[in-house]
Amino acid sequence: MPAHAELSELLDPGTTVLLTVECQEGVVGADSALPELAEQAREGGVLANVARLVAAAHEGGVQVVHAIAERRPDGRGASRNARLFRAAERLPVQQLSGTPAVRVAAPIEVADEDLVVRRLHGLSPLQGTDVDPLLRNLGCRTLIVTGVSANVAVPNAVFDAVNRGYTAVVPADAIAGVPSDYTPAMIRHTLALVATVATTDEVLACLAPPRGVRRA
Repeated sequence: MPAHAELSELLDPGTTVLLTVECQEGVVGADSALPELAEQAREGGVLANVARLVAAAHEGGVQVVHAIAERRPDGRGASRNARLFRAAERLPVQQLSGTPAVRVAAPIEVADEDLVVRRLHGLSPLQGTDVDPLLRNLGCRTLIVTGVSANVAVPNAVFDAVNRGYTAVVPADAIAGVPSDYTPAMIRHTLALVATVATTDEVLACLAPPRGVRRA
């Protein structure tokens, strides 16, 4: 794990953005289309840790971006070039635009200043979406990546961030995947090679403003 001073230097609030990946009701909520993944996110404390990080970002003046995956009811524009996409079409809960399934899941709170970016295609929160240009316009240098899943979207986000010149920070206990033993192995053998891996508490310690001071 990184030293506090090293992590604090990376997490300058003026150049840091917190990204939540697919933390939406239809994925990690009570009526998830993927109950095993939702259980890992909720029972394992991952969703609570994401909520803690979002709250700290709001308090500390760090920009938050929520990346949501959804599809139109008619499926127009959706990807079908992988087994994952075709399987998703048959799930009992669909991530349809405008439905409760694509709302940011509780207990994560969405503030007025947060940006919510919705995509209709692909696997990555960054590739082919508004996230990258928004990060550049915000002056982002460090991207904190949280959410689901450690199997697909989270590593996509980390790799795409690194390929675009951002420094990625991954709070290991704020991402989830299935099965339960896959996530720590993937972090150790893959994400740790390209991202700074920390814990939620370590990131929170760096995001917290001085006592009695709320960053603008």
